[in-house]
Amino acid sequence: MNSFKIESVDSNRRDELEQLGAKFKFWYRTEDNEGMLFKAEERGTGEDWAEKVCSELASFLGLPHVEYDLAQDLAFEPPTRGVVCRTCAPAPWSLVHGNELLLARDPGYPAYPADKEKYKVSQHTVSAVRNILARLALPPDIWCHELPIGIESAADVFTGYVMFDAWVANQDRHHQNWGALRKEDELCLAPSFDHGAALARNLSDNERNQRLHSADSGFTVTAFANRARSAFYADINAARPLATHAAWENFAIHTPKAASIWKARLSGIEFAQIQSMLDRVPTSRMSAISREFTAKLLSSNLKRILEGVSP
Repeated sequence: MNSFKIESVDSNRRDELEQLGAKFKFWYRTEDNEGMLFKAEERGTGEDWAEKVCSELASFLGLPHVEYDLAQDLAFEPPTRGVVCRTCAPAPWSLVHGNELLLARDPGYPAYPADKEKYKVSQHTVSAVRNILARLALPPDIWCHELPIGIESAADVFTGYVMFDAWVANQDRHHQNWGALRKEDELCLAPSFDHGAALARNLSDNERNQRLHSADSGFTVTAFANRARSAFYADINAARPLATHAAWENFAIHTPKAASIWKARLSGIEFAQIQSMLDRVPTSRMSAISREFTAKLLSSNLKRILEGVSP
């Protein structure tokens, strides 16, 4: 089986730096003059393989998403690891982040907290996000070629995003990690993007191994997965954000037909598909124990979603 390709880039030939976020990112152009974004993985926490694995899993679901490929920046020795992707807002579209949409609706919304505080915005509630979604159209057609039949609104699609978060333990869908695409007066939901914080990618292999073989029910992979937190709040007075699974259930209650459709898509994914895909991640990026732990995490979360409270 062939490993996923690792694209080579050179930051010495970059067009411009990307300012949003803390990681080193830059835009460059391919030989075909296509704009691409490189995101460096400088901390050795597995964000590169997590981003690639999530991209493949989103494809299994038919979820509108930005596609990521593994990459390396040859301007450094050894080369800097990372991923590359195309823009989620090709011209004439422009990206409007969730915090901007929420601020436009509510002038009192804390749209620009300190970077570390963006997960603690209690005004980032399920109801506030749903009110924004009601004003958005489906993502543009280029992102919806695998969309399941019966998914008919931005809220329907976003329900899929939140189910995906529960599946991959993505705790990073704060108000700048979702948004809309604008073209003149048209506003469409943007594809899902930026999943590098998912899949418990920053755990050490030693902890992964211990959890995989623990006899302590409170230290298992499943117990660990159940603690994953979203960036959504049940209401503005809540002390903590909802767990990723609870966030999924909260959105699913309001879009029961879409929730059933996304669950049906998820139930059709076989473990062999997941394992085969994980095996394609180069061993230079993802260790064997990371592969085993990730497969167990995905299996545990999938089971919980499918056996959970029906929306």
